[in-house]
Amino acid sequence: MILLIDSGNSRLKVGWLDPDHPDSPREPAAIAFETLDPDALGDWLGTLARRPALALGVNVAGAARGDGIGAALARHGCPVHWITSRAELLGLRNRYTQPAQLGADRLVSLLGVRSRLPRDHAPFVLASFGTATTLDTVGPDDVFIGGLILPGPALMRSSLARGTANLPLADGPVTAFPTDTHQAISSGVAAAQAGAVARQWLAACRHFGRQADIYVAGGGWPEVQQETERLLAEAGGAAGAPPAPVYLDRPVLDGLALLAAQPDPQTF
Repeated sequence: MILLIDSGNSRLKVGWLDPDHPDSPREPAAIAFETLDPDALGDWLGTLARRPALALGVNVAGAARGDGIGAALARHGCPVHWITSRAELLGLRNRYTQPAQLGADRLVSLLGVRSRLPRDHAPFVLASFGTATTLDTVGPDDVFIGGLILPGPALMRSSLARGTANLPLADGPVTAFPTDTHQAISSGVAAAQAGAVARQWLAACRHFGRQADIYVAGGGWPEVQQETERLLAEAGGAAGAPPAPVYLDRPVLDGLALLAAQPDPQTF
């Protein structure tokens, strides 16, 4: 049994894989720890009937968090191996100027999307709406050609509340012509997120000369889904009918599972 750990800025998600089982079964649902307390992971680990032999993970929340997770796992005899970004990972090539600078969660999540696709797949954009929103594009040749980073929906709202004297932490409906401040902020956040997705989808279609698929993930997706789908439908007039965004519950864990299923996952 190998634990799969996605240590993000807002929460810790955990899954598992049994590579010795003929069908390599996965967790039925990811476990999410919202407290960001590594000891909570250790407490949960102590309730398991089987002790995992290894933890495979990505950590973008800093060295202190990684050390805390490692210490919590070590108390249960489970070493952790952190995946880092590089120029190539299981055939997925990374065109970042400095490949190691790409967030490991981004590279591994793209690998998770790729694991679902046939060999001859369309180019695709993965939009992940977390603390930060990332929009990454992969071609049909399995090359990650680049992507955007912008504040996620919740961070946009909270930054306006913190950085201004009179703007609230908004909770209003998204509308074309807002008539109160809560509506104005919620609509502005959704418009910014949706506009970035439409931009990258159109850019991918132009770059590859064909339709690109769209995958979405992250807790912020429901907040911007309606506006994103509406704007994509409008943008599709120039590039053909856009595909409906496909929601993925745990692309980082999917990518980690693919790595964990390899003969020696600690070589990555």
